[in-house]
Amino acid sequence: MERAEAFSRSTGGRVRPLQIDTADPRALGDALANAQVLVACAGRDDVDLARACLERGVRYVNVSASYPFLPEVERLHALARERGATAVPSVGLAPGLTNLLARRCRDALGGVRSLDLSVLLGMEEAHGEAAVRWTIENLDRRFPAPGPNGPQDFNSLTDPKATVFPGPYGRRIAYRFDFADQHVVSRTLEIGDVAPRICLDPPLATRLVALLKRTGAFRTLARPGTQDALVSLLNCLHVGADGFAATADAMGRNGRCHSCSVGGRRERRATGIVAALVPEDLCAASSAPVVFHIEQIVEPIAFLRRLANHGFSVCA
Repeated sequence: MERAEAFSRSTGGRVRPLQIDTADPRALGDALANAQVLVACAGRDDVDLARACLERGVRYVNVSASYPFLPEVERLHALARERGATAVPSVGLAPGLTNLLARRCRDALGGVRSLDLSVLLGMEEAHGEAAVRWTIENLDRRFPAPGPNGPQDFNSLTDPKATVFPGPYGRRIAYRFDFADQHVVSRTLEIGDVAPRICLDPPLATRLVALLKRTGAFRTLARPGTQDALVSLLNCLHVGADGFAATADAMGRNGRCHSCSVGGRRERRATGIVAALVPEDLCAASSAPVVFHIEQIVEPIAFLRRLANHGFSVCA
């Protein structure tokens, strides 16, 4: 919190870190009284907070990985328009940067027939309890994914595919995972076949997780206390490096292909920078009062160049 307060002072108080009890209407009202934009980054999805922002005409940005939450915010579309506010509920790495990579492929090809969105996460970095818990909850999940002939069900950590990541990683095997970006870009960018995948660094971690999946070990996560114990273990266990990468590999409707990527160190820092750049854009431009996803409101190449200015590698 001290670092956050120091940052607030460096911005002349224009950016303030706040811990808000959203169940306390007075505290929430006081916090939003003079705000232009609120960035929700507590790892807790709260549609009432989004509604409270929009009711007061405050722009709302959320760092969320949960797809069920996103349609709840989308349903506030009429409220946003009525009160003259804008909401962007899909900001971060996936969804977020992966959505922009998907949009870049769509723009380059004029339309996308199939799209692979792959994320590599370094095990050394401390990702935060909410992010770790969300990942664990999705290790043994069956989910629908947009396919060429309609939605198709997949199990997490199945359907392996060789993927070329940028930088020091190269060719890795990535597995299906229920990232929210697939559900969003299939609608916003009109892409019928979207396959999100994940792999870990070091590669041994990916192979171990895939092996545990095949043996059914993750079924024990349904037992009381097991998930909490695993969250605690992973929060203490840091191996490998703290890098990350995301790639988009697309085939256009005309048969042409396009790939783009972003990567670097400390995925949490990248998420934070994205979550800071989006509100900056919202305050600087006269955005239409509506609920957007990031790829609908941000021009990808210009945004990725700004991210590169913060030390991240970008290939668009």
